[in-house]
Amino acid sequence: MITEDPKHQDIHEYLAEMEDIPGTRVFTAKRARQGYHMNQFAMSLMKDENRARFKADERAYMDEWPLTEDMKQALLARDYNRCLDLGGNVYFLAKLFSTDGIPFAEAVSTMTDMEFPQYREMMMNGGRSPEGLRSIRANAAAAKKEDR
Repeated sequence: MITEDPKHQDIHEYLAEMEDIPGTRVFTAKRARQGYHMNQFAMSLMKDENRARFKADERAYMDEWPLTEDMKQALLARDYNRCLDLGGNVYFLAKLFSTDGIPFAEAVSTMTDMEFPQYREMMMNGGRSPEGLRSIRANAAAAKKEDR
């Protein structure tokens, strides 16, 4: 439980709350450590010569980095949600979007259940409504209760 008095805040409970936000992966220190090499790989794509090498043989270029097989597969599949789960930072991954010639908003739309035109329209209209999207656990409990 998050308390207003930081002296009485249990760090484990606080970090668990970060995992309970629907559709959001908070870039915590744990994720930063986990995804360090993936993010460094993505940042390497800022250089023309690295982008050219990557485009010529994606797998061979990634094999030069100490990435887990799971990371490599997520990157190859352009499964950005999985990349985030593995510690990727969306701003570093933007170097991959750019290498692919995909605008940031279009790449981010692939992380939703919407096509880009629908996503763009939603964002132009103020974004996703927060109604019903406050807690993964609460949503699961409510769904379970409805099934009874």
